[in-house]
Amino acid sequence: MDIPLQLAWLFLLALPIASIAWTVTHEEVFREPREYCVKRSKSGKTTWERKMFYLFTCEYCFSHYVTVFFLFLTHFRLLINDWRGYIISGFALVWIANIYMNLFGLIRQDISHEKAEIKKIEEDTVINRETLGVNRENTI
Repeated sequence: MDIPLQLAWLFLLALPIASIAWTVTHEEVFREPREYCVKRSKSGKTTWERKMFYLFTCEYCFSHYVTVFFLFLTHFRLLINDWRGYIISGFALVWIANIYMNLFGLIRQDISHEKAEIKKIEEDTVINRETLGVNRENTI
């Protein structure tokens, strides 16, 4: 596989990795299992138990396991056509997937901030209208 095609695979394969890792570690659909894992990661008796449950709560940690799954599924190797290519592609995929997740998180945070600002402006507008309405009734 030539380098431009490998780079295309790298950036495209990182999308489902980021999507799965983000969904499992952040979205509402997995809230109950994630809360259970958070509880077990804090109260586990052994270090191994705490770390195993923690990996389901951290998008960076979980993206490594999702990457291993996708490497097994696709046999994608980067730059070198043997086992070293799997290692290089694994770390490169995790890095790109985490860039995608960070960008998504920033965009989502910005949207939430804008929604909060709009809601505050709307509430202030309603309060001002009500105040003006009361003042008009008092003057009539």
